[in-house]
Amino acid sequence: MTIETAPKVLRDEAPPLLPAALIENDAQALRAAHEVAEQARIDAAKRDRERLLPWRELELFTRLGLGAIRIPRQYGGAEVSHVTLAEVFRIICAADPALGQIPQNQFGLLSVIDSVGSEAQKRKVYAGIIDGRRLANAGPERNTKHTLEINARIRRAEQGLAVSGEKFYSTGALFAHWVAVKAIDDDGVGVLGLVERGVPGLRIVDDWSGFGQRTTASGSVLLDNAPVADDLVFHNSRLAEVPSIQGAVSQLIQAAIDAGIAEGAIDDAIAFIRERSRPWVDAGVERASEELYSIAEIGRLKTELNAANALLERAAQVLDEVAAAPIDDESAARASIAVAEAKVLTTEIALVASEKLFELAGSRATLAEFNLDRHWRNARVHTLHDPVRWKVQAVGAYHLNGTRPARHSWI
Repeated sequence: MTIETAPKVLRDEAPPLLPAALIENDAQALRAAHEVAEQARIDAAKRDRERLLPWRELELFTRLGLGAIRIPRQYGGAEVSHVTLAEVFRIICAADPALGQIPQNQFGLLSVIDSVGSEAQKRKVYAGIIDGRRLANAGPERNTKHTLEINARIRRAEQGLAVSGEKFYSTGALFAHWVAVKAIDDDGVGVLGLVERGVPGLRIVDDWSGFGQRTTASGSVLLDNAPVADDLVFHNSRLAEVPSIQGAVSQLIQAAIDAGIAEGAIDDAIAFIRERSRPWVDAGVERASEELYSIAEIGRLKTELNAANALLERAAQVLDEVAAAPIDDESAARASIAVAEAKVLTTEIALVASEKLFELAGSRATLAEFNLDRHWRNARVHTLHDPVRWKVQAVGAYHLNGTRPARHSWI
């Protein structure tokens, strides 16, 4: 299938603010996730093929109240467990992982705000999310030494604070009401400013051309003295000074996305083998689903998926345990390592399952009309977000030498 370059469309206007339901508990969150997944699954292959952005599906996610499920109860949210949070993303990503990745950064950013925000800032942002606002990131930049190096600047002028710079990998920014921009302030300190959509000086460019996760709109954010309200600037650099589970929360959702990709690939492999594949000539069976080797391979994939999901759930349980008590250096490290272990297996099964699909389903499965290669493309692109080789190293260093992982959003 030919992958066309993503259109470069400038979008400056804010999306409409839709009324959002208030989810009150974990069971409601899971029911809402299944409703979104059911809707998202219908045209997932078509959206990927034609690069149609999932506006309707994301708006359903918002209207059902899923964007606010981790907001603390004291601020009006459901504060569902991390186990439920991971399951919500796994369910949705089994249907369409691009849709699931769009709100991922919102939860990571809300965790930052919970860690470093003032009471007034929390009340303002949390109320906005409960009302249906979406929050997305504009952190990474092109042509820097690594993802933590920032060239964007936020400066104070007579009119107030303004931020300038160029961002990329800005997943969800096109759909957001607030764009969270990482920048360096006048004191040389890293801060996070929430820029209101529609302000002058903010442009979002739909130029994401990755061959996977094609409809996440993870393109560019261009800022030219875009105004930022003082009460929407957060000193996120403090995250490196105080133990928290912010990075572990972000990584938990990334692992859930990969688990969802794996499940979707295996489900489509099973359906294709049952309904469309022909048995191999030497198999001596009537249907492809009766081939002994295929049966064994599906059994192996399902076993490995269940193992990955079990580690994902265990990691989420560790986060819940750690969050229930004062967080110190060791408990924060334990949370990050538990998630890293899960991420190793979810990465592996996403890649293996999306490739095995073709081996088991046969050459017909490669036809463009089925677009089954989207599973491998999604798995390959998304798992590059955080190199799994560094997860394995972090796990080994922790267990062998007691070395705690670094404090950032990628571990």
